[in-house]
Amino acid sequence: MLYLHDGHIREIGIDWQRLTEAIGEVVKINDSGDCAHPLKPYLRFREPQNRIIAMPAFVGGSFDRAGIKWIASYPDNHRLGLPRAHNTIILNETATGRPAAFIYSGLLNGIRTASVSGRMLQAFIAARRPAQLRVGIIGWGPVGRHHLDMLISVLGDKLERVALYDLRGIDPDTVPEAVRGITDIADDWRQVYRGSDVVATCTVSAERYIDEPPGEGKLLLNVSLRDYKPESVANVKAVVVDDWQEVCRENTDVEQLHIQCGLRETDVLTLADIVCRDGLGGSAAQETVFFNPMGLAVFDIGVAAYYLWEAQRLGKGVELEGAE
Repeated sequence: MLYLHDGHIREIGIDWQRLTEAIGEVVKINDSGDCAHPLKPYLRFREPQNRIIAMPAFVGGSFDRAGIKWIASYPDNHRLGLPRAHNTIILNETATGRPAAFIYSGLLNGIRTASVSGRMLQAFIAARRPAQLRVGIIGWGPVGRHHLDMLISVLGDKLERVALYDLRGIDPDTVPEAVRGITDIADDWRQVYRGSDVVATCTVSAERYIDEPPGEGKLLLNVSLRDYKPESVANVKAVVVDDWQEVCRENTDVEQLHIQCGLRETDVLTLADIVCRDGLGGSAAQETVFFNPMGLAVFDIGVAAYYLWEAQRLGKGVELEGAE
């Protein structure tokens, strides 16, 4: 069994083009029916804000891996100088069930999240064909930083300007050097929200704060899932989810739209509709797209399998002895 950690992931590198392609392939395999991912349970005890989530899944096709992600999320860990999330993944061979890899990597969690957003962004660009895009990120933690790295890679010369905001402030030196000259650090989330064509919310906000409708034609990457008050997005027609059953629970913005505004499963598009059936092809250019990815275990298994292959190819990781 191969053991991988953040250091190995960094050595292998982050190729956003290959990672978004991997996500697209997993979407297609899942849509074909060659995947399994039961509804993930949330383990809570003592402090209700803390949770540990079990995410088992099988991905067939060219991936042919099963496994489980076990991720602990403790929002107050920053007070202890610790990461908010601790992410572990076990990959199993599908023919024998033998464990093939154990991965302990918070980095991998952020990479998967940004890769899913990247595949949605690619579909948005293909449908709308913008010459340039202004991007904004609300929340400058690890997930926000991964999103900017992904946006730089995917957009290339289409990236016009960057706007960033975080409640705790942002050190300009943490902005990638390649885009510092076109980056504005805002002192209010509204500046980012109003002035960007693509808005990624990557916060750990305890309360919803976005209280105004978006401008026309935007792509809202609702990564943190609990930033929008229902009335702000109640009239958005192009609501996209990765999986309705997963995302319409746990007090997400989609669940609140369902409870308060009557949003139904038949009203939304899925990422599979977008990737496999050109789901944005018929939408008007001025229509805003509201993407709500709960985070499916099949994506974690797919990205972990990609890094296992790369580790084996490059000779990275530590071999652990198995049971006799």
